[in-house]
Amino acid sequence: VVYEQEGVFIHSSCGKNDDQDSLIAGVLRVIEKENEVIVDWRPLDDTLDTSNILCAGKDSSSVVEWTQTPKEKCSRGADRPSSYEAEWDMVTTVSFKKKPHSNGDATTHANGESKWSFLFSLTDLKSIKQNKEGMGWSYLVFCLKDDVKLPALHFHHGDSKLLIKSLEKHVVLNESPQDKRILLVNSQNKSLSQSFENLFDEPSYGLLQKLKKDPYTVTMGRFSKVTNYIFDSFRLSDPSSQRRPPSEMADFLNDAIPGLKINQQEEPGFEVITRIALGKQPEVSRREPVSTEEWAKNMDSEGRILNVDYIKQLIFKGGLCHTLRKEAWKFLLGYFPWNSTKEERANLQKRKTDEYFRMKLQWKSVSEEQEKRNSRLRDYRSLIEKDVNRTDRTNKFYEGEDNPGLILLHDILMTYCMYDFDLGYVQGMSDLLSPVLYVMENEVDAFWCFVSYMDQMHQNFEEQMQGMKTQLIQLSTLLRLLDSGFCSYLESQDSGYLYFCFRWLLIRFKREFSFQDILRLWEVMWTELPCQNFHLLLCCAILESEKHQIMDKHYGFNEILKHINELSMKIDVEYILCKAEAISMQMINCKELPQAVSEILGIEGSSVTPDSDTGEDESGAVLSCPTSSYQSISTPVIAANGTGDSTQQMSDMQSLTPA
Repeated sequence: VVYEQEGVFIHSSCGKNDDQDSLIAGVLRVIEKENEVIVDWRPLDDTLDTSNILCAGKDSSSVVEWTQTPKEKCSRGADRPSSYEAEWDMVTTVSFKKKPHSNGDATTHANGESKWSFLFSLTDLKSIKQNKEGMGWSYLVFCLKDDVKLPALHFHHGDSKLLIKSLEKHVVLNESPQDKRILLVNSQNKSLSQSFENLFDEPSYGLLQKLKKDPYTVTMGRFSKVTNYIFDSFRLSDPSSQRRPPSEMADFLNDAIPGLKINQQEEPGFEVITRIALGKQPEVSRREPVSTEEWAKNMDSEGRILNVDYIKQLIFKGGLCHTLRKEAWKFLLGYFPWNSTKEERANLQKRKTDEYFRMKLQWKSVSEEQEKRNSRLRDYRSLIEKDVNRTDRTNKFYEGEDNPGLILLHDILMTYCMYDFDLGYVQGMSDLLSPVLYVMENEVDAFWCFVSYMDQMHQNFEEQMQGMKTQLIQLSTLLRLLDSGFCSYLESQDSGYLYFCFRWLLIRFKREFSFQDILRLWEVMWTELPCQNFHLLLCCAILESEKHQIMDKHYGFNEILKHINELSMKIDVEYILCKAEAISMQMINCKELPQAVSEILGIEGSSVTPDSDTGEDESGAVLSCPTSSYQSISTPVIAANGTGDSTQQMSDMQSLTPA
């Protein structure tokens, strides 16, 4: 309880203030719950007729049923529509029906029998009307978003200033241009700047908690609401206020994501990337998937891989045939060492099998009573069951409610909670596991491959999401080098933070491509070729492919987010792989690659430092061109001119100067 005030009355029969029965004394409270902030008024005499409770369904924006006029009282009736169900995400909100009165006075307090209370979530509050100063007791009228007005609350002991101050800790209140007595509620969460997760807040305090526990669901299903929320959070109800200066959105998002500075040019120590000529993107081709014969030829008699770089290059250029994935993925994910023999791998699997089932036994042996006392394990199980139930059923491996694949998903994820109890389970992890389990067709192998994958991905799921912040910054740096004009356009539309790429990065494009395409995409990324952070170049490739539509149609903030979200299942994986590889070649071959980009891509050197304006260092020696392990591997690449030479001539280079 963050606010409590006694002596707050409802005048149930205006005009009869001398009649004590018309004054209902009560207590007003503001209550912070885990997922909600609640305003609660209860009469001092709390003997309520529970048979008169009205419950709201999940499709109701406000579940308080308070009659505004006697005429409405008669028309709305006592029964709720049959479509309403007693299920909802938000806090349970109830109101009490008033007894019918033959005189039509909806607010008459009859014989002290009809006492009522109400509570509502701040997310349902639209406005607050205050009394004129000097007009008797201070009073407030709450108006909810469905235009339901609650009865006036009269403050007989003091005034309402402390209440307003308490509410302003959670919502923004602005005076209405039409009537200064009316405070319009802007449901921006004042704690939004405390963590990155809040970037996706909407007018629901519950969503903040949902995002922490379930970033996948929020980013999957709520993007349109997210857009409108962030955009509307800077508007008042005045319809003439259609647009804000872009700087306000930038400031807001900058506060919302501590440490995330997309416009790095304003940060000391960053390079100013301007008019770097990368040259024309070379044309690249892809080959057929690696066959079992090719794989076997690259293995010695004891089962060692002979040329790891060569086999990785083949996988990068063409992926794997499906029959080979079960074996090859174990190497790509790091479960099997590349230099191990067949016998060593068999011994490893035996040890890992024992280790897995010991961990599985730990949670299997927890009794129901023990689990009740272990809130974290209970929460993990609940989240896992929810996530498993919404697994993509388009793949036959996961069809049906009692499908063995779904049961194994559940068991592996529960066992992972034993393996890494601190991280535990965060919704979205099952998206990373389901393709792995589908390929492995084995519980133990799938688990250890998943563990290796999570070693790469765990930062995405940590509470502070530092990994997500870093990736968004890096993506912005790469995109600015690739197409500064497009970056400038996105910034002009308040989209320079690239948060519409959040879902791509969070679960590595799992929901952007078909199930079979994601198998191909992941195995290519796991080769770690042609450079570090190739997944960021995949993001650049997708965005650059959509650039013309976004800019030619003058998409704004909402349209950009909607368009990117609707690309799901419509992206050609082979085309994007080719384009991302071409972008990597552009950058690797650039003779004046900015140092920040070199570091992101893991390229060994750069011909330019932040302190130089030529290709020479301070001693006058010419610095070497950027190199990459990818370049040292011989592979046929079709260049833009149709020859085998992929080197592009750089022109119109402009030197870099310190920010």
